Amino acid sequence: MTTLLLARHGLTDLTGPVLAGRTPGVHLSEAGRAQAAALAGRVAGVRLDAIVSSPLERCRETAQAVAQGRGMDVSIDERLIECGYGEWTGRPLKELAKEPLWQVVQAHPSAATFPEGESLAEMQHRAVAAVREWNQRLGGKGVYLACSHGDVIKAIVADALGLHLDHFQRITADPAALTVIRYAPLRPFVLRLNDMGELRLPEDSEEKDGGENITGSDAAVGGGPGTT
Repeated sequence: MTTLLLARHGLTDLTGPVLAGRTPGVHLSEAGRAQAAALAGRVAGVRLDAIVSSPLERCRETAQAVAQGRGMDVSIDERLIECGYGEWTGRPLKELAKEPLWQVVQAHPSAATFPEGESLAEMQHRAVAAVREWNQRLGGKGVYLACSHGDVIKAIVADALGLHLDHFQRITADPAALTVIRYAPLRPFVLRLNDMGELRLPEDSEEKDGGENITGSDAAVGGGPGTT
């Protein structure tokens, strides 16, 4: 079962009031750098086979904080880049909230295409494709961290939960928060969502039980025993 640690980048000076989108040169703020360092500490006890990042600076800097001290390189995957917001890029959110498209983005995002930009459905498709390809590349025992953006992470999580994209606004991805998804042969499992604590991964059930899975299922009955 391949395990994905999804991390949103740390804070920037634009996070919150402005839709930064793909604006070049948006770096982590002082608070964001502190968040990235804290993220590295939170995952310090987890083996990582790869660290992957969106090409935008704020994600690369966050991922590099995790890679530092591990002797690892950060792989850039263009498919993890922020949604292409087109003409919305760089505009204040208070101003965008007055646009007719805003309500579509909130209530019916699968139908939303940004002017001179990308649709949210296209964004989800290429981000999920990237995850699936990395899963296949790293194999069933692979563990990797991917640093991306809020809407991208929410779209990947919606896919993992089997939710229609129209429900992805119900998911939260805060700066420097971790979401953990384990991709089993039958289906994904969301182990952590928007987590800010130290990460400890549960063992694979077959390894813990010391034997073959004879039930034909990858889900525990009754909720499972949890971790100790």
